[in-house]
Amino acid sequence: MKKIILTAAAVFAFSFANAQDMKFGVKGGLNSSTLSGADGAKSIIGVNLGGFVEFKVSDKFSVQPELLYSMQGYKDDMATLNMSYINIPVMAKYAVADKFNLQAGPQIGFLMSAKYDSVDVKDQMKSLDFGVNLGAGYDFTENLGLDLRYNLGLAQTQKELMTGQTAAKNAVIQLSVGYKF
Repeated sequence: MKKIILTAAAVFAFSFANAQDMKFGVKGGLNSSTLSGADGAKSIIGVNLGGFVEFKVSDKFSVQPELLYSMQGYKDDMATLNMSYINIPVMAKYAVADKFNLQAGPQIGFLMSAKYDSVDVKDQMKSLDFGVNLGAGYDFTENLGLDLRYNLGLAQTQKELMTGQTAAKNAVIQLSVGYKF
């Protein structure tokens, strides 16, 4: 496992060192989130807001680490679970056509708060979340773009499962507008 992590770090370091162009940006948008595996879970709407750095490695390929505040959760017949995360996705972006790109990459999330209606349940939730993002982007101009992503959670959100309960994982669709400086 250490070799895989070191190899990935070396690839990213080499990519960043050879980057032809680097742009900073801000982004924000809406989330539609739920917990897959939670009985009776329905989606809720939240926001995502943050910044990014895009490292252009070649004409077609770039790497984009981000730092995002993300409102996530779900609602059921009894109440709504609202969770706030600080997410750090690292997206590989490949330009498949002029102004259009496909994106994929890992994400780590740090739970900031969790409330089931007004009851604080953060102590019952795992503080770290891991996921994979898949998406697409369209650049309207050199500076203004739109991203649509799906975050597939890989880690269960609860610390302990009750008897008969299945592991619930984050499932988030994000629509964001970004501006590069």
